[in-house]
Amino acid sequence: MTIFQFPKDFRWGTATASYQIEGAAQEGGRGVSIWDTFARTPGKVFNGDNGDVACDSYHRYEEDIELMKKLGINTYRFSIAWPRIIPDGDGEINREGLDFYVRFVDALLEAGIEPFLTLYHWDLPQTLEDDGGWGNRRTVDAFVKYAEVIFKEFSGKINFWLTFNEPWCIAFLSNMLGIHAPGNKDLQTAINVAHGLLVAHGKAVQSFRRLGITGQIGIAPNVCWAEPYSKSPEDQAACDRSIALNTDWFLDPIYKGSYPQFLVDWFAEAGATVPIQDGDMEIISEPIDLLGINYYTMGINRFNPEAGVLQSEELNMGLIKTDIGWPVESRGLYEFMHYLQKYGNVDVYITENGACINDDLENGKINDDRRISYYEQHLAQIHRIINDGINLKGYMAWSLMDNFEWAEGYRMRFGLVHVDYRSLVRTPKESFYWYQNVIKNNWLEIRN
Repeated sequence: MTIFQFPKDFRWGTATASYQIEGAAQEGGRGVSIWDTFARTPGKVFNGDNGDVACDSYHRYEEDIELMKKLGINTYRFSIAWPRIIPDGDGEINREGLDFYVRFVDALLEAGIEPFLTLYHWDLPQTLEDDGGWGNRRTVDAFVKYAEVIFKEFSGKINFWLTFNEPWCIAFLSNMLGIHAPGNKDLQTAINVAHGLLVAHGKAVQSFRRLGITGQIGIAPNVCWAEPYSKSPEDQAACDRSIALNTDWFLDPIYKGSYPQFLVDWFAEAGATVPIQDGDMEIISEPIDLLGINYYTMGINRFNPEAGVLQSEELNMGLIKTDIGWPVESRGLYEFMHYLQKYGNVDVYITENGACINDDLENGKINDDRRISYYEQHLAQIHRIINDGINLKGYMAWSLMDNFEWAEGYRMRFGLVHVDYRSLVRTPKESFYWYQNVIKNNWLEIRN
């Protein structure tokens, strides 16, 4: 048996996102988001599923907070739906929508749970997308206006702030690969979106400082780790591009004030350039206080000129996979966290990590042993990371409950709590009780 003891002040939590759990899509004055539109476009989301009801957390948040209390977490990461606050993106403030989050945050605080807020987890108001989305500076300015509303409302109540969740997904998955909303398939559009959201991030951080808002602010990239299939320089370069597009493309501008030149040159050969305006890089590089890191998997990659714009192909190495098809390889988290140190030993929180395991109810229980194994492996790596002196301050499991898994609809389950999407009944899984014990003890116990 091995015991991994965690620091006394380590934060244990879970994470969710507004469109994935709230439902009430046509209630409370909420406007239309790009995901409302995308989910209603034939063929974009499995089974034609949408977030109209989702987990109905808009109406059931008190029940969900009781589950959090039972689990024992001291931190809960959630996002605010921009269309609930400013339905058309940059017009009038919807007080009814704002009041919902006031009630929710107050209930978290009353339960002794620290709110960890994400300002943008993908639900862009459709009116802004219709006018060019993140490639239009109107959206940048609208985001800053929205952020300032939230800053002013929750200053003193919220101490942990994230501007954007997974910028690679917002830009490249959604606008180059077309898998997520709004579904564009164009490299230049993706680069425009990536730059626009970075400018919006920087301006929001500037507003945060100017307004004297309490707490710390940062951003949460989704990261990958890739190792070369061979010792060839071509395979290593392919891995470098894969890692950098998720990480360096967004963090170099923030920490260094410039984009990674080798990727700038690579994209230029493909005919795409970054639309930098005077002053942009100074805005983007406004200092931040923390980083959220979303990690799920790693890959073994090789150079393949037919493998998309990066010419980097991930190979099937026969590893155990989760039910969404992602290899289980916790070592990539350890390697990545050391790679991240080139930006300095910043405060880091694992803001998402979890496994899609589609085990269902059987005799009133969900025996999701594979999820428990996934968590064991990753928490063991987190202990290694902390032991190496890296400032990893907390861990948020994805996710508190099964929810709308974007283009996969409701068929992929990541939750510690099972949700019956017809009755909306919540049932804690065996992984819930396992994680509850880890949190209670503040240590990880792995039996031989």
